Amino acid sequence: MSGSSALKWDELIQNHSGTIPAVVQDAASKAVLGVIRMNREAYDKTIETGGINRITDAGTALFSIDGLDLKLKNVSGNSSKDALLITVDAGRADILHTQFGDIAADKSAVLNDVYGVIRERKMHPPENSYVAKKLSEGIDRILKKVGEEAGEVIIAAKNGDPKEMGWEMADLIFHLWLVLGFYDLSPDIVYDKLIERRK
Repeated sequence: MSGSSALKWDELIQNHSGTIPAVVQDAASKAVLGVIRMNREAYDKTIETGGINRITDAGTALFSIDGLDLKLKNVSGNSSKDALLITVDAGRADILHTQFGDIAADKSAVLNDVYGVIRERKMHPPENSYVAKKLSEGIDRILKKVGEEAGEVIIAAKNGDPKEMGWEMADLIFHLWLVLGFYDLSPDIVYDKLIERRK
């Protein structure tokens, strides 16, 4: 999130010259990492540097949780314009240490992360990118890989090797996500059907 694209303090907060509460949330897991106090100075420094700045008794200081390198993703305000929601990239960890205790990370969030990478590399294809190469080859080549990976899953399952199954299933899911990316479809169409099956 760049400073040039971020909303100004006065666009988010009104009639508050002092500090306001800001909820810090991990973008991937949606876990609330903590609640901090911010003012205009801390907000501006957050937008400028990408580090989450808060107000303490000693002044402005970086907010961190258990040494995590929190990177700013987005900032939004509430309807009454007296509080902020700050979403961050907290990195990858099995356990998130928050102000409210330890939370087991939602590993399934990586599915959305992978799709985000696919979308990014479709819009801005880097050199030597497997994703960009496959997308440029067309849907038939992608589907050929889906078929190959499905066969590998069958073989791995027949062998009964958990590690092998993990690798091959990951490859299959990845190429299924490439199909979605090719058609500019969100993984939500898959999640919605899985939710229906759970009922």
